[in-house]
Amino acid sequence: MSMLTPPGMGGQYRITGGKYPRMRRPRRRGRLVFAIVASVAAVGVIGWGTLQLIEVFTGGDRTLVAGSKTGCATKASASPATRAEALPQPGQITVNVFNATARTGLAKETADELKKRGFRIGTVGNATEDYDKKVKGTGLLLGPKAAVDSALPVLGTQLADAERRTDARTGTAVDLILGDGFKSLTAQPDADKALAALSAPSPSPSPGKNAKKSC
Repeated sequence: MSMLTPPGMGGQYRITGGKYPRMRRPRRRGRLVFAIVASVAAVGVIGWGTLQLIEVFTGGDRTLVAGSKTGCATKASASPATRAEALPQPGQITVNVFNATARTGLAKETADELKKRGFRIGTVGNATEDYDKKVKGTGLLLGPKAAVDSALPVLGTQLADAERRTDARTGTAVDLILGDGFKSLTAQPDADKALAALSAPSPSPSPGKNAKKSC
């Protein structure tokens, strides 16, 4: 009787052969699945964090990032400051003052006030027949076409309600023709503020709002 035969079996049941059953550990598939899911989640978190960093450093403007990928340059539109730089100073403007009303001495009185404010005074007198008693408003500013964006706006700060026109004259002098509605020039503090606002350059737009791409 073999030593492996349990006692009392009388040798009826024996274990024979040289191989014995091996006890294997169950495969832990659950841990493997968990590890894969955790890896995917970590990659997603890293990607989200990268996007947040991009938004922080670019000020939330993703178009700038997209432009850099496609090779497009993002540029801000230029500020329109050239007009302010081209405006003449009052001392560079010659003003002819004409009276188109029935009131006497109005042209000289107005010319003297404009001179105090720094303007150069040319001819002073009554308006020509084309305008005499025919200007119903406060006044008429008349000058060459070149004065539309230069001398006329500057002179207009002194009489805000005056009408502006151009003619075919030569030279740079402009006319101030006083009409029936004229009482006085714009108060000097208000005229100075209007002149300062006219001469101030426009602020440059922020790159995020008015940016243009050039490829």
